Amino acid sequence: MIKKGFVVLAASLAALSGAVFAQDDPYANVDPSGQTVVFWHQHSGQREAQLQQIIANFNETNEFGITVEAINQGSYNDIYNRMTTNLASGEALPSLVVAYGNQSATYFLLDGVIDLNLLVNSPTWGLSAEEQADFFPAFFEADVFPQYEGVRLGFPPNRSMEMMYHNNDWLAELRAAGAISFDGPPQTPEQFREAACAATANPFSGATSDTANIGYQLSTDASRFASWTFAFGGDIFDYDTNQYTLNSPEAVAAVTFLKELFDAGCAGEIFERFGDQTNFANGVTLFTVGSSSGQPFYASAVEAGAKFNWGISAVPHVTEQPVQNIYGASVSIPVTTREQELAAWIFVKYYTSPEVQRDWAIASQYFPVRQSAVELMSDFLAQNTVYAAAFELLEFTKPEPSVPGYDPVRGEISRVLTAIVTGADTRDIQTILDELNEFANEELESASNF
Repeated sequence: MIKKGFVVLAASLAALSGAVFAQDDPYANVDPSGQTVVFWHQHSGQREAQLQQIIANFNETNEFGITVEAINQGSYNDIYNRMTTNLASGEALPSLVVAYGNQSATYFLLDGVIDLNLLVNSPTWGLSAEEQADFFPAFFEADVFPQYEGVRLGFPPNRSMEMMYHNNDWLAELRAAGAISFDGPPQTPEQFREAACAATANPFSGATSDTANIGYQLSTDASRFASWTFAFGGDIFDYDTNQYTLNSPEAVAAVTFLKELFDAGCAGEIFERFGDQTNFANGVTLFTVGSSSGQPFYASAVEAGAKFNWGISAVPHVTEQPVQNIYGASVSIPVTTREQELAAWIFVKYYTSPEVQRDWAIASQYFPVRQSAVELMSDFLAQNTVYAAAFELLEFTKPEPSVPGYDPVRGEISRVLTAIVTGADTRDIQTILDELNEFANEELESASNF
């Protein structure tokens, strides 16, 4: 179901686009015929297979004889490091690259990516006002940077959000035993604490592992820091002042909450990659928090493990409505030649077309970026209630900051959060986060002065 509040009127986008349409179109007379588009991406497994199928269809059917060559370049960080290295050394760039907003901002400051407004709004090659209005507004606007005079540094092929995964059968057992005071998944941090501590004291009857049971395993990732801060009513960046707010009262409250869970023995660390997913699937961890796009991996893990009923919900929050951390890499077009840039854009248009979006969303379990693609997924949504439940939360989203230098800040957030919850740093949490915030703003200033 498409939420009315999540729909943007075509007229609004037409008005926004009008100023650009009035400009000269630098791509009007460019011929993209016969170009080869090298696409650096991070997808693997089933997602890479689906991407390659999309590309094969494009290569076979596009009228310009454009050939896309998709190359897995490792992780997002691997791609970012290679891009910045190549930009600094003058080595060749790909024609298309996956990039989070903070990464594309860095590339832009290094004169490495184009302003996609020139192509999105091109009278010759762009998207009509009606087509632009078909994109979910939060996704369509995410790669526009007001701080850089409204340039568009990426274009979204997919998105996902932070969700709470929960073992419904274990929650029902805890409720039946009187160990918790509420039905269903927790809605507030206090209910989350109650259930996490109850699960630590009361093992799940269907557990298939002798690993010690625990209520919650925390991945000390920057996105968890952001998600819990959002859930406590705060933010981690102030766009009015262009400064991080990692030391806000809400951030302190969120981290204090997590620290107290650890101190009570109701939450713990993750000691191996996807260890929380494994323990969740085996029925020894009640809650995890992670990307909605992880649903198929959780499903297969649970089927191979304890085979219980499970679900996903909003991160427990103190706010009246949930505040969900939405994220996902867009694709950016590096500065190469007009012919290469246009050829890459023609593929991006195909990649984000409704039918392709439908196929990509179903295969990848990402959210599609176009409303008409959702309308083509009605049977899938009816059969996949977990995915549909996540989709219903899209109107309650907030992104992490798309600012240059966020990559090293993310690493420091992870290190600091780990040190706090494990007790490695015993100083006052406010003091620690003040120090973290100072580091983050120094990184922002440095990255903004390329």
